[in-house]
Amino acid sequence: MALDGKILRRARALHAAKKAQREAAFRQRRQGVYAKLPRVQEVDACLQETILETIHIALGSERAVNARLEEIGQKNQTLQAERSALLIQGGFGADYLDETPLCSACADTGIDNTAICACIMAIYRTLQTEELSSLLNLGEEHFDAFSLDYYDDRTIHPDFGMTARENMSMNYQLCAKYADTFGDKSCNLFLTGDPGLGKTFLSACIAKVVSETGFSVVYDTAAHVFSRFEEDKFRRGDDPEEVQGDVARYLDCDLLIVDDLGTEMTTSFVVSVLYNLINTRLLKKKKTIVNSNYSVEALSGIYTPQILSRLEGEYEVLTFFGQDIRKLKKGQ
Repeated sequence: MALDGKILRRARALHAAKKAQREAAFRQRRQGVYAKLPRVQEVDACLQETILETIHIALGSERAVNARLEEIGQKNQTLQAERSALLIQGGFGADYLDETPLCSACADTGIDNTAICACIMAIYRTLQTEELSSLLNLGEEHFDAFSLDYYDDRTIHPDFGMTARENMSMNYQLCAKYADTFGDKSCNLFLTGDPGLGKTFLSACIAKVVSETGFSVVYDTAAHVFSRFEEDKFRRGDDPEEVQGDVARYLDCDLLIVDDLGTEMTTSFVVSVLYNLINTRLLKKKKTIVNSNYSVEALSGIYTPQILSRLEGEYEVLTFFGQDIRKLKKGQ
């Protein structure tokens, strides 16, 4: 499972900010106690000295070390008891000045053993969902909200031998299963059909489910993907590091969703980028969903045989047909 480096950096920055806020709040709380109960500050200084003493006596003989450590331990317990009593007498809880990390698993380091801690991953998933939502309106687009009612259930399509509703039911079930079982063995998808038939909607549903399970998901339009590669190659972007980061995300994320393929201005550079993108992700065994208003056959007039061969051989094609759902909804 690959993590999106751009989002992971933001997650770590947010985690660090939360940690800094907690530490600042603790310092403020401690200063308030010290101002009211000066003796507590003196006790804390003595407790700190016991730590230094423990380090210093480690250089002595074993017998002397053990005896001294026992002495320091008793001193520490006495100071702790006095500290607790002072806090309670001052109207505070005995543990009021205990500095508790936000995450007990990693003590706010962000690392649990040698892995990224769950606290960082929780922030990561939230940020990823927010980024996808800004593009895909994930608050509304989920599988439970999908309706087959807008697809005709009477007319048999001459090329497919089924109604639009029957076809859409198959597409829906396949996409739902794809999202639920996403992993290394998942296939690539090519969603084709006229505008307004649900390609982007179902892609968004897949993105939502897959991202919530921790996989890195990137959605973008084909035109913007190609423009970012162009900015990276010719150094035209305002922020080269951000552009390079976006290109790396397109190539390395667990699931890339490219929308509206075929609507961009086609140049030799675009063709080269598309081949590199598709081929690199296939070699890395990264999964891709491509949405297009054009069929694979129709794209043969736009792209090279090498690209078409990979789309036909490495992608499962889902065809959408029927009436434009957006127009039907607008008519209601």
